[in-house]
Amino acid sequence: MAGTELPWVFTDRLEEAGIAYMIVGAFATLAFGAARTTDDIDLVLALGVGAVAKFEKAFPEAEFYRPPRGPLLEEIARAERGHFNLMYLPSMDRADCYLVGRADELQLWALKNRRRVQLGDQQCWVAPPEAVILKKLEFFREGESQKHVRDIRAILQLIDVDRAFIEAHVERLGLRAQWALCQPSA
Repeated sequence: MAGTELPWVFTDRLEEAGIAYMIVGAFATLAFGAARTTDDIDLVLALGVGAVAKFEKAFPEAEFYRPPRGPLLEEIARAERGHFNLMYLPSMDRADCYLVGRADELQLWALKNRRRVQLGDQQCWVAPPEAVILKKLEFFREGESQKHVRDIRAILQLIDVDRAFIEAHVERLGLRAQWALCQPSA
C-alpha cells in the first residue's frame, strides 16, 4: 500500500458526508480474509448530482486530487461504468471510484446488501462477496488478469457464498467460461 492512510482517509470522509459507498476489489478480498496486497482501494459510490458539493467539501483540493466538477458531473450522468480517481496528496494513497449508476442491477443490488465489517481496527462497508466475485469475473473477461482468478478462489475457500445467486448472474452476464476457470479443480 502506498501510505498508511488506506482505506480510512477515503471511507471516513464518505461516511461523514453521508455518501453511501462500498469497498470492492482487493480490499474487499482482504475483508473476507484473503491474504492480498494492493496499492489502491476500489470504491463504489452512490454519488448523485445533489451530493457533489458535499463530496467536494469532504475531499478538499488542498489535500486531495479529485476531478473538477465538470468531468465529475459527466461521470455521474453515465447510466453505468462512471469512474474517476481520488488521491490523498500527503501519502499519495489512491482510490479508484466507480459510480453505482442506474443501469447496473448487480451494483444496485450490492449497494443495498453491502456489509459492515471490521477491517483492521475500524469498520467499513464492503460489497457482498457474491458481487465481488461477479465483478471480478467481468474484469477477468475484459483483461484476463490472473489476480482476479486468485481472488475468487480465495473467497470461495474462505467463506460461504450464495452459489445459486452467482450461477444465475454468471448465465445472465455470459461469464460461464470465466467462472469455470475459477473453480478449485480448474
